[in-house]
Amino acid sequence: MAAGHFSAIFHKHDSKKETLEMKRPSLKPATLHVLHALAVMCVAAPHISHAQQAADLAASSAAEAINTVEVVGSAVSASHSAPAQSSLSARSAQSIVSDDFIRNLTSPVADFSQVLQMTPGMYSYSPNGVGLGDTKTYFRGFADGDYTVSFDGIPFQDTNSPSHHTWAFFPSQFLGGAVVDRSPGSAATIGPANFGGSVNLLSRNLESEQRTSVFDSYGSFNTKIYGAEFESGQFGANGNQNLLLNAHQMTSDGYQTYNKQTRDAVSLKYQFNITDSTALTLFGSYIDLKANTPNTKGATRAQIAQFGDDYLLSNNPKQANYYGYNFYHVTSDFEYAGLTSNLGNGWKLDDKLYTYAYHNQQNYNGSTITATSATDKLNSYRTYGNLLRLSQESSLGVLRTGLWAENADTNRYQIPSDPRSWVDSVVPNFHERFKTTTLQPFVEYEFQVASDLKITPGVKYSSYRQSLTQYADNGKTVGNLGGLPSIDHAITYNSVLPSLDVHYMLQPNWSVYGQYATGDEIPPTSVFDVKNANVTALPSSIKSKTFQIGSVWKSDRFTFDIDAYHIKFDNAYSSFTDNAGNTTFFSNGSSTTQGIEAEGNLVLGAGFSLYANATYGTAKYGNGQWVASAPSDTETLGLNYNRGGWDIGWLNKRVGTMYNDNGSVHQAVKIAPFTISNLFVNYTIRHPLQFVKKAKIQFGVNNLFDKHSIVGVNPASTTTSAPAPGDVLTLLPARALSLTVSLDF
Repeated sequence: MAAGHFSAIFHKHDSKKETLEMKRPSLKPATLHVLHALAVMCVAAPHISHAQQAADLAASSAAEAINTVEVVGSAVSASHSAPAQSSLSARSAQSIVSDDFIRNLTSPVADFSQVLQMTPGMYSYSPNGVGLGDTKTYFRGFADGDYTVSFDGIPFQDTNSPSHHTWAFFPSQFLGGAVVDRSPGSAATIGPANFGGSVNLLSRNLESEQRTSVFDSYGSFNTKIYGAEFESGQFGANGNQNLLLNAHQMTSDGYQTYNKQTRDAVSLKYQFNITDSTALTLFGSYIDLKANTPNTKGATRAQIAQFGDDYLLSNNPKQANYYGYNFYHVTSDFEYAGLTSNLGNGWKLDDKLYTYAYHNQQNYNGSTITATSATDKLNSYRTYGNLLRLSQESSLGVLRTGLWAENADTNRYQIPSDPRSWVDSVVPNFHERFKTTTLQPFVEYEFQVASDLKITPGVKYSSYRQSLTQYADNGKTVGNLGGLPSIDHAITYNSVLPSLDVHYMLQPNWSVYGQYATGDEIPPTSVFDVKNANVTALPSSIKSKTFQIGSVWKSDRFTFDIDAYHIKFDNAYSSFTDNAGNTTFFSNGSSTTQGIEAEGNLVLGAGFSLYANATYGTAKYGNGQWVASAPSDTETLGLNYNRGGWDIGWLNKRVGTMYNDNGSVHQAVKIAPFTISNLFVNYTIRHPLQFVKKAKIQFGVNNLFDKHSIVGVNPASTTTSAPAPGDVLTLLPARALSLTVSLDF
C-alpha cells in the first residue's frame, strides 16, 4: 500500500463491507479444514523442531508493513473503540494504534514509546517519569536497535547502530497513530533493522474544518507543557490545500533528583492536491532538548537505600555526581517532501525525498573530580535519502517495487575533560567520522489466486556501506596509529532477503495468514574500535528467520486477533583480543524466540468497552538461558468508557519474569514481574462560549498504584549475581498526576 495514503486510509469507511461484517458468518466449504489446520499450527508452532521449521519457513509468508483499519458498524463499534487492533488485510502479526488513544489515553508529555507500550508484548519505562527520558522499548526479546522505526514510512535511526532516541524525535503532539509489525515484514518493508520487526509512526491527520487550539498542562514533578496548534482546514481552489502547525514547550524537574528537562518543539504538515490524481505532502519538525541526565541513568543500591528511590544527582559541586557536571543539549530536525500520483493503467507512484539530523552534545562526569574525570561527547549526523515506491494493480494481482537510497555523514568523539571548567584534553578517547550508504531495492507480487486467496512472494536486496576515518586517540580505542593522524577503512554488508506470505479470507469479517520473513541487522561501527583499527576478521550482517501464522476477526461488538510465531536469529557480536592486541569479532551464537500473542476489544454496552491482550513465549540461547529483557509473558487489561462528553480509559500492563545479564554470563539477575497502570479521564464541552468551539479537560494518572518496582539491574560484579551495594538499579517512577486544559477556537 502506498505510504503517501497512510493518513487517508487509516480511517477508511466501507459501508458495503460494514454491512457484510455485521452478519453472522456461515462457513464456506473447506473452511473447517483451514480452521483445523490453523488451530493445529497455533498449538504446535512453539514446539516445531529445527528441521520442521526449515521446511515450514520455505512454504510460509511475509507481510506488508502497513494495513488499514476497518471501521465496523456504528461509532460505538469494537473497531472504533479499540486502543489497538489488527487489520483484516494483515499479512503478519501487527497492531494498529489509533489517534484517539494518543489524544485521550497518553500523558501530554508522552514520547512515542508511550504510544506503543500497551500493544501486545511491548513495554518501556522511564525512571525519571513518562516522557522525561530517553526511553527504550522491548518486545519478543528484541531490544531497541533490533527493529526499524519509521515516520510516515521513512526509517530514522542512529548511524553508529540502528537505535533510537524517543526524547529527541516525535513527541505525541506530532503523532496521529502507529502500526507495530512484529515481524521483518514483506520484501516491500524497508528499513535498516527489520531483523526483529518494524514500527511505523504516523503523522497527524488533517481536518476539513479550521480551528486554533491552545493547551496548558501541569503535573507531578513540576512538569509543565503549553502550546498552540493551528489547523487551516481545507482552503484554496476547491479546498485542495491543508496546513497543520503545532508548537509547544515542556519543562520538568523530573522524578529523579536534579534530572531536569526542557523541550521546545514545532512541527508543520502541508498537503496540496495538485490534480485529482496527484498530491504533494510536506512535513517538517524541529526539537531543542536540554536535560541534566547523567550518562549512568540510575542510582546504586547503596544510594537508594540512603537517599530514597528518586535519588540520582546531587546539588553539591564537591560531589562527583553534581548535576552541573552532567547535562545534554540535543537538537533534531526531520523533513520530507512526498509526491503520490495515480499514473493510470493501474500504476501508482509514491516518492519521498527526505532529510533528518541529530546533534547530541553531552557532558558527563565519572566517579571522581579531576582534570580528566569528565567526558565531552558528541554524536552528530545528517542523513539524506529518497524512498521510491511503484505499484501496479491488474486482474492478476498487485506488483510492488521500489528503491530506498540513503546517505549519512557522521561525526562522533569523546574527549577527557575537567568538569569544573570543561577544558578538554588534547587527545580524545576516540574520534571518528564516517559515511553510510544504504541501498534497498525490492520487488514483490501479490497474486490474486482466488477472490479470497492471495499469495505474495518477494525479495529485497539490502546493501550497507560504511567508510570510516578514525583519528589517533589516547589508546582507549584505536590507539596512536603508529604516528599517523588518522586511518581510513571501509566495509560493505550485503544480504538477499526473501519473503512469502499467504492471506485467505474465511469470511468477510474473518481472515487467516501465514508468513515466512527474513531480516538483517548490520554490526555497530564499534567493531572497528580496536588497536590500530585492525579487525582481523570482518563480521557480516546478522540474520533472522521468522515463521508466523495468525487470524483476525471483526464484528460490530468484538475484535480479536491471534498469532503464533517461531523466530531463529543470530545475536549481537562478541570479541576476542589476542596477545598482540588484535581483536576478532564473531557472532554470539543463535537464539530462538517463540510464542503466542492475542488481543481483542469487546463492546460491553452503555458506553463501556473492554480491551485485553496477552503474550506467552520464550526467548532463549542454544544453551537454554534466557535472552536479556525478554519476559516470559505480558498481559494488558483496559476498561474504557465513551459517552456524551466523557472519554475515560484505564489500562494496566503486567510484564512477567525476565532476566538481565552481568557482562559475563546470561540470565544473571532475575527481574520480578511488574505492572504499569495508567488512568485518563477526559471531558469535552461543545461550544461552552460563543467564541469557543470546544473545551476539553483531561485528568491523567501514570503509575496509578504507585509501584516502585525494580525493572532493570546493571550488576556491579561480573563474577556473581548476588545483590551488591554497587549495583545500578532502574526503578519505576512514582505516581504522576497531570491536569490539562485545551480550548478550540
